[in-house]
This record gives sequence, structure tokens and C-alpha cells, in this order.
Amino acid sequence: MRLKGKIALITGGAAGIGLATAERFAKEGAKIILWDLSDKGNEAVERLKKEGHEAIFKKISVTNEVEVHKAVEEARKYFGRIDILINNAGITKDRTLLKMSKQEWDDVISVNLTGVFNCTQAVAPIMKEQNYGRIVSASSNVAIRGNFGQTNYVATKSAVIGMTKVWAIELGRYGITVNCIAPGFIHTAMTDAMPEEIRKQSLPHIPLGKWGMPEDIANGYLYLASDEASFVSGICLTIDGGAAR
Repeated sequence: MRLKGKIALITGGAAGIGLATAERFAKEGAKIILWDLSDKGNEAVERLKKEGHEAIFKKISVTNEVEVHKAVEEARKYFGRIDILINNAGITKDRTLLKMSKQEWDDVISVNLTGVFNCTQAVAPIMKEQNYGRIVSASSNVAIRGNFGQTNYVATKSAVIGMTKVWAIELGRYGITVNCIAPGFIHTAMTDAMPEEIRKQSLPHIPLGKWGMPEDIANGYLYLASDEASFVSGICLTIDGGAAR
């Protein structure tokens, strides 16, 4: 098993890509710390336990710095260490520039950007002490090509790529790799809520002719979190079926 004995903290893990990642990691031998604002996290952890995996759930907002640091310390005390951090939590509040409210801007920045900063800053000292760590964050392929009506979202996902490169430089000396993944169109509750016409319009821009599944991203997270990627740091791995950029 590729993650046997590793302790993995996954944010936004109650559904979609986060849940698929938790399930994939557990099957590879990892012990799971699941964070989410949704109570569905309890159901997810119970399923994992029934399948024989070790997992705990914490209802938490990654935007709350104090709450994050407290929860990280609790997780460290429970498992003794934290080997992997998957910064997966994220939201969208789409609006064109001329219509976007300050609140819509602030909300997306708080979760997608500040949340990644909060979690990484809280976990990194533990990984430094261990002289080992894998940090992988969620960017998006729109960070590379842009997208209509997503000023706030694209800003955060572009910033995640930048922070990843900085942290790879700063933390590499402590045996910590830092990378991110840029998903394209993936079937999740969030994207399935998009109008059918918009989903159809996206297909001609994807050479593989289909949307991805949460498991496709989970597999990318798995590679970057594993020792197979021990010499991979500071990259953004795009998983989007070859979508036009």
C-alpha cells in the first residue's frame, strides 16, 4: 500500500473530490483526518470505519485561524503526527466583474486562499519537526486560462500556484514537498448544478470528450502525496482531459 501508516488531513472531505480522496487514501493504508463544514463528514467517516479504516471527522471552517490551529494540534495529539495535508476545501460565487459584490469577493478569498494559508501554516511546523511532509493544494485549470465570471475564483486559484512555488522553496530543506493540482471540469455536486447548456458547451474544448470524475483528481493527489513523488516539488499538475488553455 502506497500510504501505509501515513496520517492524512483532507479539508473539504465530506463530498466530491475530497471524499473520493479520503476513500482512495484509506484504501492505500492512510489514516484519515477529515475536515468539512458539512455534517456529511460524519457519514463519510462512519463508512470508512465500517470498511476497516481509521478515520476521524472535525466540523471546521478553514477560514478561522484559531480554530484551524487548535484542530491541527488535536489531530497531532490523536495520531502523533501529520504526514499529508490536502488543501481541498473550496467554494465558488460566480459573477462578472461589473456585478460582483465585495462580499462575494471576500467569501471566495477567505475559503480558497486564506483557508489554504491557515491550514498550511498550522501543519508545516509539525512536518518540519518530523523532517517529512507532503502538502498538496487545489488550484484549477482556470488559473492558467481564465474563465468568464470568475474573477474571485481565478484570483484564488492563481494565487495557490504562486504560494505552492514559494512554499516548495521555503520548506524543501525540511523534507517537505509542496505541490498543487489544477482540475478541469469534474463531475461534482457543485459543477452538476451548472446549467446543462454550459456543460454541453464545454465538451468541444476537452480533447478526451468527457468530464473527469472525482477519482481522477484523487489519483493525482495520491501520486503527489506518495513517496513515488519524493523528488517532485513546486509543480502544478493539470488534470483536465487536455482542455484548451
